[in-house]
Amino acid sequence: MQSQTKGMKKKLIRQCTEQARQSGETPPVHLPGLLTFEAAARHLNFARAAAELGVAPTAVSRTLKNLEAQLKVRLFNRTTRSVSLTEAGSSLNSKMAPALALIRNSVSEALLATDQPSGTVRVNTSYVAYRMLIEPHLEAFLAKFPLIYVEISLDNLLGDIVSAGFDVGIRMGKKVQNDMVAMQLGSVQKRILVAAPNYFKHRKEPRSIDDLLKHDCIRQRYSVGGRWYEWKFDAKGQMVQVDVQGRLLFDEMRSVVDAAVQGLGIGFVLEEFAKQELASGQLRQILKQHSALDDAFHLYYPHRKYIPGKLRAFVDFMLNANAT
Repeated sequence: MQSQTKGMKKKLIRQCTEQARQSGETPPVHLPGLLTFEAAARHLNFARAAAELGVAPTAVSRTLKNLEAQLKVRLFNRTTRSVSLTEAGSSLNSKMAPALALIRNSVSEALLATDQPSGTVRVNTSYVAYRMLIEPHLEAFLAKFPLIYVEISLDNLLGDIVSAGFDVGIRMGKKVQNDMVAMQLGSVQKRILVAAPNYFKHRKEPRSIDDLLKHDCIRQRYSVGGRWYEWKFDAKGQMVQVDVQGRLLFDEMRSVVDAAVQGLGIGFVLEEFAKQELASGQLRQILKQHSALDDAFHLYYPHRKYIPGKLRAFVDFMLNANAT
């Protein structure tokens, strides 16, 4: 009985579509197909559109093929390396995008009116930024927004957060892709030299920057196989770089701090990140007069006219929590 009913529905849809085609009427097109088209037209990249929509790239491709079949017109030019709009696709997008933006805005306003944004916010950040800027405020954020879930991925790679499926990223500096919005999170960071008191039991404490060349310095890369952190210092108003040496090398600052606490060498770390070890006396700062400012962490996300309520809630909360 159910199969007969489904068959009758399919037959009715075919008849309506055929009648519309013969009468010159536009065939029915579902809203999800138009939303997928608009996202793909905006990114000109099916993977990025899929990440924004929360579906697989194959689903985007399939939906667009169905839409083209319904409209009986090609909307995209596809090659193995690029995607571009056809003349028909460009015309459709220019007329349809404002209407879809209005729909999104109306939905966002409805959600904000209830003060209950919901959904999952996917965050990509380094461990250092997470521990200093996010972790201290997570409990308060989750309490304020009970319908929002937070998924956090920790790494030091400067990847494409959109293609990787993230809503927002946090990194040092504000050099991001052109289609990203970057906002400073917290204050400008200061890098300092630290060592455990027992490291100097059988060594002389450095009195100048050049003395660092006589010590075991714990070095760090930005990421696996990435470039080294540069040891730069303030020397009478001039920035001076020292090419230090050492037998320990890490790609994560927390390991640098742990190794320094064990007395294995001198570390060059963010003052804020090592404040607990400094306060407890496990580490002490050396060559204070040469400490230099580094940069600030920045929170960044795709540039959009209308930001989802869950993302807006996360961004605004964390910016306010870390305001200086």
